Order: sequence, then C-alpha cells, then structure tokens
Amino acid sequence: MSKIKAVLGSALFFLIAPAMLAGVIPWSITHWEFRPPFLAVEATRLAGVAFIIAGVPGLLDSFARFALQGLGTPAPIAPPRNLVVSGLYRYVRNPIYVAVVAVILGQAVLFADRQLLGYGALLWLFFHVWVVMIEEPTLKETFGTEYESYCANVPRWLPRFTPRAV
Repeated sequence: MSKIKAVLGSALFFLIAPAMLAGVIPWSITHWEFRPPFLAVEATRLAGVAFIIAGVPGLLDSFARFALQGLGTPAPIAPPRNLVVSGLYRYVRNPIYVAVVAVILGQAVLFADRQLLGYGALLWLFFHVWVVMIEEPTLKETFGTEYESYCANVPRWLPRFTPRAV
C-alpha cells in the first residue's frame, strides 16, 4: 500500500472507529451536559480534561504511524506491512485503544457521567478480548519473532516509564 493510500485509509478509519467510539457515542450518552462533579469536587473535572488532552494527540500520532511507518491502517481489512514499534508504541503495545478509553473516561469525569464511565469500562473489556483473542495471534502469525520480542519488552495496557529501544 502506498503512503497516500495508507494515510487516506487511516483517516477514513479514524472517522469510522475512534470518532464514533470516543465522540459520537459519548455525546449521545451525555449530550455533553455538565452534571454535579464527582465527589462534589469541581477540581475532579481537571482530571477529565487531562485524560482527554493526553488521549487525543496519542490517538492522532498512532494513526499517523500506522500509515507512514506501517504502510497500512489500524483497520483489520488494511493492516500495516511493517510492525509499528516507534512513538507511543515504545511505551505500550496498544496506544490507540488506551487513548480511546482515556478520552472516553476523561469525558465521563469532565461531565460527571456514570453511564459514560460504564461505557468506557465495557469498551476497554471489549478491546482486551479483541486484542487477546484476535489481534495478538494475528500479529504473531504475521510478524513472528519480531512481534514476540516486542511483546516481551512492551506491556499491553499500562505504559512503561522508559521507552523500548527502537
């Protein structure tokens, strides 16, 4: 896949998946209306903003890496040709999923919406099952020992503090 096709495919998939999961669905739950803050502490909303601010750039960077370095997309129908292990992938194996959940949980805390917290938790559970049952076996089959080495050095969900050498 050419870089141009990879960029266009990644952009399209971005609109289909993360924009829906972390934008449209949270809006349909909350209508982005503020409720009384969690624990009756207005400052909790700052934590929500921090999660959103951390998630959005990470999501955009990871999508760009799939297209420009992986020469593919995050979409299962147009996977990358190269294993992407740079950027946030040096700290955590699934930065797209982590970023999507961070944005959703950030919105849940910002708007103080328990339903959105539940949605974020269920979505993470879905991501976990997908990664363990589908994605990781496919990546092991596709990239072999390169992926196994990567898995041995980079955690699946909780980012490490020191980057893996690229």
